[in-house]
Amino acid sequence: MSHDHDHHHDNELDPMAARVRALETILTEKGLVDPEAIGVIVETYETKIGPRNGAKVVAKAWVDPEFNAWLRRDATSAIASLSYTGRQGEHMQAVFNTPDTHNLVVCTLCSCYPWSVLGLPPVWYKSPPYRSRAVIDPRGVLAEFDLVLPDTTSIRVWDSTAELRYLIIPLRPEGTEGWSEEQLAALVTRDSMIGTGLACAPEAA
Repeated sequence: MSHDHDHHHDNELDPMAARVRALETILTEKGLVDPEAIGVIVETYETKIGPRNGAKVVAKAWVDPEFNAWLRRDATSAIASLSYTGRQGEHMQAVFNTPDTHNLVVCTLCSCYPWSVLGLPPVWYKSPPYRSRAVIDPRGVLAEFDLVLPDTTSIRVWDSTAELRYLIIPLRPEGTEGWSEEQLAALVTRDSMIGTGLACAPEAA
């Protein structure tokens, strides 16, 4: 499994995805849509607009103790206070990584995902191999994302549902004392908020 899991699963589309693919093909053949334009739009929502919202939530949790406590107590309200709410983000729970525990989110039934803070789900998140193996072999799955954790670090897997979705608050990188929320948000990646990655080191910003 790699970060670009889609090349393994083109023939494993669920019925809805298959219908969308067929509709896109028809519209493209008729010259009504530009597949490249669609790709750019999807990438923007998947990797930029959505995850940027979540990154701001994480950064605020890192620097604001009151917001941090609110996020732990009632993530839905805390996130909504930043105007990030709506579709697929109505009921949220924040889970916090610690030096001893790493969290990982999966949706074993389908692809439940907090759009309001993470944008569109990546293809690999929806793939059957990720959905099954994240529960059975989370350490092995993380290793395939180049995230190798110490044996002493426990891994907790959270199964997202239609009723409840999760946002992981990764550990704040060392060497970021005195950084602004904006600077810190730039270190937060989509994968770190799903659990398949860590926040970036300061030197990588």
